[in-house]
Amino acid sequence: MSSIAILGIGSVMGLALLPQPALSGQTGSAPLVRHVATLRTARAVHTATTLPSGQVLVVGGMADGGGSRFRPTGSLVEPRSGHTATLLPDGRVLFVGGVGRGWTFLRSAELYDPETGRSELVGSMMVPRESHTATLLADGRVLIIGGHSGRRENMRVYASAELFDPRTRRFEAAGTLAIARHKHDALRLADGRVIIIGGADHTDRVYYATTEIYNPRTQAVEQGPSMANRRYKIAGTSVLLPNGDVLVSSGAQVAELLDVGRWTFREVSGRFPAAYRFAAAAPLADGSVLITGGYSDGNRNTAGVWRFEER
Repeated sequence: MSSIAILGIGSVMGLALLPQPALSGQTGSAPLVRHVATLRTARAVHTATTLPSGQVLVVGGMADGGGSRFRPTGSLVEPRSGHTATLLPDGRVLFVGGVGRGWTFLRSAELYDPETGRSELVGSMMVPRESHTATLLADGRVLIIGGHSGRRENMRVYASAELFDPRTRRFEAAGTLAIARHKHDALRLADGRVIIIGGADHTDRVYYATTEIYNPRTQAVEQGPSMANRRYKIAGTSVLLPNGDVLVSSGAQVAELLDVGRWTFREVSGRFPAAYRFAAAAPLADGSVLITGGYSDGNRNTAGVWRFEER
């Protein structure tokens, strides 16, 4: 069994809530990304979650030193890493796929109840997946896209999609992307469609600036607008803004903004020191976005914290 733990809130600093002075020389209303703080521990492959209090909870990942206090809150039925975790409307969490013991790629999924601390197996996916995405749809179903199974020369990257229905507790086939991809991101747009962003092929040397748009009602997929920069290892770092636009915040030295009205991407002012991957992003109540951590091409984690805001 794989344990589940929750970081004690009292040990977290709400760094994003600290007032920050405006940068000198910055005028006008152009979107901007700027450095605002430093994590206590440099980390990547972590998560960042906005709490009801307005604080941002940064948890887990691969960290350079440091540590945090956790409290146990139950166990999964199967040990897994590289899975997805999706909060459902009823408060339960759906864990899908990932890698189990002995580098076994998993088809299985579990529903975890935070109230009881218990997790139970539900129906399995049609194929095992790691580095996939799971997106909650407006009707409560969860869309699983892409990912891979196998390692090195045996790796297979998927173009297929599946839908999990919490009512039937089963997965079903749900269409196919134009490009097989993993280590991408996927986000539900304001109109209910899903945008699939970036990702890579099986070599991780070919990665994409392209996007695709998935329609849950018809399961049709069409080409979306392309970004200015190729990006991968970006799951969980794209954010739907209050005005319906989409911020893509990691995987390159500049963030990009999808203007949904014009259906085009544009780069955001302000540069990161490196093209950080496996970062995490969390929206704040004022419409800005906090971007934390990640690692560079030199496999160096960063403790940097940046803030995107409309100015």
